[in-house]
Amino acid sequence: MLLANIFNLGVKELRGLKRNTMLLVLVVYAFTAAIYVGSKAMPETLNRAPIAIVDEDQSSVSSRITEAFYLPYFIPPRLIAQPEMDLRMDAGLDTFALDIPPNFQRDLLAGSTPTIQLNIDATRMSQAFTGGGYVQSIVTGQIREFLTRHRAENRMPVEIDLRSRFNPELNKGWFGAINELIEAVTMLSVILTGAALIREREHGTIEHLMVMPVTAFEIMVGKIWSMGAVVLAATAFCLFFVVQGLLDVPIQGSWALFMTGAALDILAMTCLGLFLATVSGSMPQFALLVMMILMPLQLLSGGVTPRENMPEIIQAIMYAAPNTHFVILAQAVLFRGAGLAVVWPQLVALAVISAALFLFSLRRFRQFLQ
Repeated sequence: MLLANIFNLGVKELRGLKRNTMLLVLVVYAFTAAIYVGSKAMPETLNRAPIAIVDEDQSSVSSRITEAFYLPYFIPPRLIAQPEMDLRMDAGLDTFALDIPPNFQRDLLAGSTPTIQLNIDATRMSQAFTGGGYVQSIVTGQIREFLTRHRAENRMPVEIDLRSRFNPELNKGWFGAINELIEAVTMLSVILTGAALIREREHGTIEHLMVMPVTAFEIMVGKIWSMGAVVLAATAFCLFFVVQGLLDVPIQGSWALFMTGAALDILAMTCLGLFLATVSGSMPQFALLVMMILMPLQLLSGGVTPRENMPEIIQAIMYAAPNTHFVILAQAVLFRGAGLAVVWPQLVALAVISAALFLFSLRRFRQFLQ
């Protein structure tokens, strides 16, 4: 009867999810469009930045500078008049505006140090932070070549042979796709399980369960396995068809090892979702609690920024969070092809944390039903 009750209660949760259109849309979006956007919208890369140039010198050196900006970092420069520069910057048409003053070439040949003005739209932070250095390097290189009359190559006494392991193309989209998948697993595990319990309480069906010959353990496990199965199936679909198929991100390690770690993380987060639902009075309160809990977990787990950049006390505290170990495991397996001998500490930590959260949530759930 125990297994039969758990199975039937889980099937009931799946039927309830099937009738909830908004949650289904959230699941589909989180494991498809959100993964694609996370892969293609990495903010560190300067790509197709709009630039305008005010050429008041009309000389050969200013023409060299204008022709030095090209794809993929910049779109072909637009030559504008000086009064247009501020108007276009105010309208958000240009991220960079370069003003080459009159007599610029003459001053260079005379040995003086003329100044070029570069205006940057700092509201476009992802391009402004890195683009200024690109523009300065390009302009400096073109002026140096013009003055020396030849294209010189600076050779250092020691050369570094750079070889990038695990991501030889330095494609930041690979990191974005995997990181977005990890966040989707954590977020959906909490939301689906908590929403299932709150939905029953709002519809009054939780009282029906309380008078039936089922225990709190059976009700809780039924919710966990059903919602966990949905997230796990969506994770496998996303990894195969979206990450590896559509985005062409190579998977280096074992699928089985990653899915095992994902299952343990899902178990821990579904228990957390049930706990948050028991202390929430309504769906809006549950949503606020999820925001307060998930945002620090996501930001401090190492998926967004390296954990080594954080204070040591934060690193120590975050070892108690399941998604910290899941981020370490997922990146090691999917990026570096790590095996069980490398990630077994993360698997053990996930199992211990999941068991602790399960017992804690079960105790709270029993109190909730009384």
